[in-house]
Amino acid sequence: MGYKNNRVGYQEALLNSRSLIKKDNFALIPHDGLVKNTIPGFENVDVSILGSPRLGAGFVDYIATFQKGGKHTGFGGEGIETLVYVIAGKLEVTDGKETDVLEAGGYAYYPASVIMKLQNAQDDPTEVFMYKKRYQPLEGHEAHKIVGNKNDRAGIEYEGMKDVLLWDFLPTDDLGFDMNVHILSFEPGASHAYVETHYQEHGAYLISGQGMYNLDNEWYPVEKGDYLFMGSYSPQAAYAVGRGEPLAYVYSKDANRDPEI
Repeated sequence: MGYKNNRVGYQEALLNSRSLIKKDNFALIPHDGLVKNTIPGFENVDVSILGSPRLGAGFVDYIATFQKGGKHTGFGGEGIETLVYVIAGKLEVTDGKETDVLEAGGYAYYPASVIMKLQNAQDDPTEVFMYKKRYQPLEGHEAHKIVGNKNDRAGIEYEGMKDVLLWDFLPTDDLGFDMNVHILSFEPGASHAYVETHYQEHGAYLISGQGMYNLDNEWYPVEKGDYLFMGSYSPQAAYAVGRGEPLAYVYSKDANRDPEI
């Protein structure tokens, strides 16, 4: 798993960190600085809160390692939509009516007010990226439960680039959904075609590789296990570096709604 801080006792090196927090703008939270949180509902789960309203986000992200027998007794709440993505391992998810077992690459989205119960479906640890947000209703449209696996389909070439691939978890043209979660993967040497600046905000957890990330027009090294928050209108772009695996991250984006005034 390796996302959490496994350091104990004094370290030989001077204390330092790549962490950078610019509230309401952007944040880089390295994996070696994460701390465990005690959160109601999580049992036998090592969990860290990542993005949250205290950072400036309109959502909450978590990274969680479900140990043997680990579970969440009720993820979500009234008016809250949820999504989980299995990075490694096997996870059982249920709404009390239907039960699905997600393996690596699997995800489940539950619409607002549908409570998601989670349980590790194996003896070994299971690593899960978790997301929740207050749903923005739109008259005449509604979201529905979606369960799938990223590995069941090929990625889409991102803006015509063969070495940058995109996987959408939710329908992009269904106005019942006010957000989406994607995976974006860059082969070593690949990058965004331009520095993006947009209204939508992102929470992104790096699931593989290494790279350089542009956050508000400054470049920072990033790697597997790091977390990024990118607020509205914060300039952003990535380069993948290294000789091995692609730079890839799972990330959320608000969508399909007009800004309120």
